Parts: sequence; C-alpha cells; structure tokens
Amino acid sequence: MPTAPTTLPTSVAQYLGPAPLNPGDDAAGYDTLLTRLFAEVGPCSVIEEGCLRDVADTMWDAVRLRRTKAKHMTISAGRGLREVLVEIGVSGNDAYDLSKAWAARELQAVGEVEGLLNAAGLDMGHVMAKTLTSTMTHVQGIDRMIAEVEARRAAQIREIALYREPSFAARLRRAVAAVEAIAQEEPAALPAAGDAAVAA
Repeated sequence: MPTAPTTLPTSVAQYLGPAPLNPGDDAAGYDTLLTRLFAEVGPCSVIEEGCLRDVADTMWDAVRLRRTKAKHMTISAGRGLREVLVEIGVSGNDAYDLSKAWAARELQAVGEVEGLLNAAGLDMGHVMAKTLTSTMTHVQGIDRMIAEVEARRAAQIREIALYREPSFAARLRRAVAAVEAIAQEEPAALPAAGDAAVAA
C-alpha cells in the first residue's frame, strides 16, 4: 500500500487548477485548510487528492458564505439602527443622518447613539435584531446556500467512502470536523469603532 504523504504536494494546483478564491479571500487561510486536510487524511493517490481538494473547496465555500452573512449584517446595521431610532422617537431625517454618521464610525454620532439607546433601555443587540428582521430575505437566502454547500460536502464524503476503505472516510470526517470547529470560533463581526460600515 502506498505511503501517505505528510505535506501537501507542491504539484497539486498544476493538475487540479488554482484555488477557487474570490477578491478579498484569504489565500493563506485556504492554503492552511487544504494543507491540514492533506496532513490529517493522508491521500495515497491522485483520485484521493482530487477528492480532498473537492472537499476543501466546498468547505471554503461554506466558510465564505458564513463570513458573507456576518458582513451583510454589519453593512446593514445602519438601516436597522435608523428604524430603531425612529421607533424611539427620533425624527426620520435626524434618524437617517445620525445612523449614517454612526455607520461611518464618527465618534460624536457613536456617542449620541449610545446615549439614545441607553435612555430607551436598548443596546446593540436590539439594533442587530431589527437589522436581522429588516434583511431576513437575504439572510435566509445565505442560510439556504450554506445548507446546500454542507449537503454537497456530506455527499462528497459519502462518495469517498465508496472509493476507499472506511478508515479514509472516517479520517476525513474527523479532519473536516476539526477544521470546521476552528472556523466557527470566529465570531460574527458587529460594527465597531474603525469599521467601515455604510448605512443602507
């Protein structure tokens, strides 16, 4: 039986193509994901290498979609804040101007928003709740895409199990679970000082 490699073959991209990265993607993060999968599973043939590359690409799609969801919530927070401000009595024009300045992280606007929310017994959790309900259609669409990607990944692992002895599929499942556990530790970023959020 062939000896499983301990590192990612340098020629992998030559026959499997370049990494499926979009502008803004973290190339080093993708390389780390692929390298860890190869190291933990130890493919012994070009077919197994191709299968692992497919799984890595699908996992990367899921990670990208989760980050997209978090960024969508961040960029839409200005809209949610505007609606909350109107509901607590701020006039429409003032709410628009204040939420826009807040989204641009202008310090005076950030402080004023904090004061208004505190006075009404509210906090950023309420703003993000309003943001979620205001953009629910988009969020649900992203969630459906994530579910479809995860279903595709599960199907890929099942196909691998049919190709190779069960130990390969078991190692792959453990590797996927380990990498995903790390990926999911990254919290969904909320607007913070210095972030460049733009009110919708």
